[in-house]
Amino acid sequence: MAQTRDHADAPPTTSDLVRQAVVLIGSLVAIAGAFWGSGAFGGQEQDQVGDGALAADATHVAPGSPAFSIWSVIYTGLLAYAIWQVLPAQRADARQRRTGWLVLLSMVLNAAWITVVQLDLIELSVVVIVALLLTLVLLLLRLEERRPATAVEAVVLDGTAGLYLGWVSVATVANTAAVLAAAGFTELGLGPEVWSVLVLAVAALVGVGLAIRTRGRLAIGAAMAWGLSWIAIARTIGAPESTVVALAALVAAIVVVGATVVTRLRRPDPFALPGR
Repeated sequence: MAQTRDHADAPPTTSDLVRQAVVLIGSLVAIAGAFWGSGAFGGQEQDQVGDGALAADATHVAPGSPAFSIWSVIYTGLLAYAIWQVLPAQRADARQRRTGWLVLLSMVLNAAWITVVQLDLIELSVVVIVALLLTLVLLLLRLEERRPATAVEAVVLDGTAGLYLGWVSVATVANTAAVLAAAGFTELGLGPEVWSVLVLAVAALVGVGLAIRTRGRLAIGAAMAWGLSWIAIARTIGAPESTVVALAALVAAIVVVGATVVTRLRRPDPFALPGR
């Protein structure tokens, strides 16, 4: 149960100032890494790395290319958070002390994922993205401990973290499936459509679990629904086409949204500030 801020935060320390500065620098590094990963500064485009292992047509559960535009929103949110948290008013804030280093770790892991992918270390990318997913889960659990004090905090921290976790949850599924396919473990004897439906069912269960645990955080459900919907679109209008997988992805998106909304409405404050 989230708690209100019912006690004064401890006085600021040197470590608080270090945290603020490093988080700000980390956001700039993450954004620079994103440009590199998109093909700028000499980097390969994502659909070209690993002989196309991460391309939109690599597996049945790969999201369509437009799905990745959500990164623009996430990076904008991370930059906004990094600038906001460096303000003097946030220096000794207990919530920032509990979460700032985790936000930084998530950005470092994101940059590490881009690096290993650019180096064609596709198998290692699974390890990194799972570590990123676990970091974001821990971040959201810590955010649940105390409510955001303002609407700005709710949007730039809670909202950004929610989108980040929701998207990375779907990306982890797609990344893992792509690496398995590249290694030859494509269907485990089940056939591509059955295998993909099972993978999407797991993604839906993860979405339901996150909805329940975070009491219906809308940003998480929205980001997961976005990714799952683009899997449905990709299987409808692009290769490999599959009506079965498209329907399964659409159902998974609806399940995640439904679980998020229902859980949200069961809260005593369903229309509180975003992220609460």
